Amino acid sequence: MGMHETATSPTPAASARSRLGDRLRALRVAKGLTQTQLAGERFSKEYVSQIERGKTRPTDATIAWLAEQLGVDSGYLASGVSTEERTKAEALLARAEALSEAHRHEEAIEVFREARPLVDGTGAPSLELRALTGEAWSLGQHGDVRTSLELLQRAREIAERPEMSDLDRADVLFRLGVCRWQLSSISTAIALFDEALKLAEGSGLPCDLLRADILGWRSRCHRRQRDYVAAREDVERALELAEGMGDRRAIANTYFQASLISQRQGHYVLSRNYAQRAKELYQELNDERNVGRLLLMFGGLTLLLGDDERAVEHLKASYARALDSDSPADAAQALEGIARVHLNRGEYDKADELARASLELIEGREDYLYEVSASQLVLGRAHLERGRLDEAEDCFRAADAAAEQLSSLSYRTEAWVALGDLAARRGDDREASRLYRNAAEALQEIRF
Repeated sequence: MGMHETATSPTPAASARSRLGDRLRALRVAKGLTQTQLAGERFSKEYVSQIERGKTRPTDATIAWLAEQLGVDSGYLASGVSTEERTKAEALLARAEALSEAHRHEEAIEVFREARPLVDGTGAPSLELRALTGEAWSLGQHGDVRTSLELLQRAREIAERPEMSDLDRADVLFRLGVCRWQLSSISTAIALFDEALKLAEGSGLPCDLLRADILGWRSRCHRRQRDYVAAREDVERALELAEGMGDRRAIANTYFQASLISQRQGHYVLSRNYAQRAKELYQELNDERNVGRLLLMFGGLTLLLGDDERAVEHLKASYARALDSDSPADAAQALEGIARVHLNRGEYDKADELARASLELIEGREDYLYEVSASQLVLGRAHLERGRLDEAEDCFRAADAAAEQLSSLSYRTEAWVALGDLAARRGDDREASRLYRNAAEALQEIRF
């Protein structure tokens, strides 16, 4: 819907309100009352007439009083929707939100869509906003980021209405920022998170959980940009808010981010400690999906510490939990980690098999380009070691393309080194030297 349509078309709530007079007249006549009788001692006959003709807008208290005299639900008199119907809409939204929080996003999407007719029927912008943002979140987490963005743009138009709060606007901007992060538009995501945080903090409304979420996701952006000082500052602020609320999920999410930052900085023992705290909290919450993600992280950390056997145990456990929680993208990451272990052991056929399986699981997921690049590199290395040079080149270039789309210099560097090894294997020393030189120069630009 364009801006012109939004500005000139009446909202469902406004249309319902404009018909209040018609409903009042019909209900009064059905009750056998004159305007004077309905007005009683509280109002004048002329005031009731003005309401029926749409000349004045009664307050909520007046609507409630009139509804009581007519023996009807005040919600029905106000909007044509009974309290019972609104309650049904709210119940469906609550069910969908619970499914989303449990990471059952496919089911959540179905319930959000089931709720649409009821929500539309209420003419309540607050419920429409809730339905749009909730469905958008589940779609984004399920991999359909583009559709999520479309819904959030509609939600943003609603949030900009005068009756909405700055907190409503902050929440929509936060969710838009997450989508942009998923699409690797990191600068745009940071700008959205900055604006969302400013609105939330200036709203004067309780919003510590939203602020903690914004800071946690902005920390991810800083980590992508390898600005670990800013990333840690955001995580520390988020942790302070989470602990102040006593919200175990928010605390666990923050420890998870702190663990990732420590890992990137090479503080592996500290990273493992943070990850262990997060894992314990997720276990208390019966959040198997995030427990699986922590096991994936333990696998990576254990690999870095040189214990392949223990790493594979963690990765296999992570893979099993990912399948149980219907999370193919997490399963793909676990397979890529196991494939890398087989590659390092010289078990190239097994590495090939697992890397291909990983790529199949994340095919078409533009929010998992890091994983695409990593799996393509493993597959390419497996081809290279078995003398399949053309296939290896295809994989290395696919890895480089994904890394370029991500603006990830570190992953592009790994792809250039792989292409350099390929050129050397083909006897093209000049091309190999050029690629190695590009990689070396790029490494100097990366802030560790």
